[in-house]
Amino acid sequence: MQNFIEEQTFENKIFSKYEFEKGDYELCKFINCDFQNSDLSNSQFIDCEFHDCNLSSIIVSDTGLQNVHFKDCKMLGIDFEKCSDFALELNFKNCQLNHASFNNKKLAKTVFENCKIQGVDFRDCHLNSAVFNHCDLLNSTFLNANLNNVDFRSAKNFSIDPEKNNLSGARFSLFTVEGLLHKYKIKIE
Repeated sequence: MQNFIEEQTFENKIFSKYEFEKGDYELCKFINCDFQNSDLSNSQFIDCEFHDCNLSSIIVSDTGLQNVHFKDCKMLGIDFEKCSDFALELNFKNCQLNHASFNNKKLAKTVFENCKIQGVDFRDCHLNSAVFNHCDLLNSTFLNANLNNVDFRSAKNFSIDPEKNNLSGARFSLFTVEGLLHKYKIKIE
């Protein structure tokens, strides 16, 4: 039986130096904690918040992430495709998500705000009505992705092939439209 931890705040903890206590965390806050390389597999996080945390290279096999908010976090190389699909709901603000993978995840209405999302895998991802507000998507991959109603108006450095992704209702600004035409090697002035 897993531990059940509710409404606790964890501050300035270094979980990467010892084994993370697996369990079900509900309504918990993690502030300025270091999880780098920690194994969070088979744990559940429900209505939790992570602020100023280093979550780089964490292992999230069968990890539940339900209504989890990340703010000002370093989250490099996380393989989100291995986490549980059950009620998956994430939001990111001022985070570094470089080299993460969301391959084949359902992330409808996910908000990415002011994030670095470079070299991220969004293949076969369902991002209906997601928002990329002031995000840098350099070298991120969108292939067979459902991008219906996604807001890319303030995103930058993305390259999306309209022939290989669903883009119905997606929103772009004149400033960002170049990211749709990149494969044609045309110049927009």
